[in-house]
Amino acid sequence: MRLFTKSALIVAAIAVPNFLCSAELKGLNVLMTSADTQTQMMGMVLGGSIINDQKKVLNITLCGPAGNLALKDFSAETIKKPDGTTTNPKAALQGLMKAGASVTVCPLFLPNVGKDASALIEGINVAKPPMVAASLTNPEYNNISF
Repeated sequence: MRLFTKSALIVAAIAVPNFLCSAELKGLNVLMTSADTQTQMMGMVLGGSIINDQKKVLNITLCGPAGNLALKDFSAETIKKPDGTTTNPKAALQGLMKAGASVTVCPLFLPNVGKDASALIEGINVAKPPMVAASLTNPEYNNISF
């Protein structure tokens, strides 16, 4: 019984602060760099849950190969969903934007693909490092990378 009591106290000491913190979270920062379509879609699916189900703020920053999703002239690979229908991460990203997600590309992305801001989908901007850093270090947001 004594071991159970100690174990329960340890679990409570860890779980309760995390539970209280998560209730106060404003949202999620997603840093996406992967070129893998399934990985990109998982980021979009979780982002959709944050913005639609949990009604929290969603900030997405696309860097490296994932930055291609922000380009008007990029065609994303199609992927099968569990229900048998198909979609792609670029369409999912645009759906998240319509739902209110903020989307930026890393400042190094455009110069390294030989493009400027006019190549971006409307509503996607170039990230400002101080703003991204402030969001990433804000304790009211969780951070996740794909």
